[in-house]
Amino acid sequence: QVQLVESGGGLVQPGGSLRLSCAASGIAFSIYAMGWYRQAPGKERELVATITRGGSTNYADSVKGRFTISRDNAKNTVYLQMNSLKPEDTAVYYCNAKFTYVYWGQGTQVTVSS
Repeated sequence: QVQLVESGGGLVQPGGSLRLSCAASGIAFSIYAMGWYRQAPGKERELVATITRGGSTNYADSVKGRFTISRDNAKNTVYLQMNSLKPEDTAVYYCNAKFTYVYWGQGTQVTVSS
């Protein structure tokens, strides 16, 4: 059974930082491309960042220079370090694993507010 379990979300003030984690099980993690997506209330889910199995990364323009995606294949975990957070970063953040199939986690809430 494939599971992607996100953690690390919460409430943070503007300008603050959070680190999201996504622990994967039931898949050969190292061969999967991994990604983070987010969905704000009333909006469609959008790509935040992706990382290939080779470690190449891609970011949405809105988070470039502020967010960093990384992976630890030994721990079957992908991370999203989020710095200089803004209120518009408020959303549910989802982890995604893509190879032949695409798997999704259940999401973790990030709220940026003073």
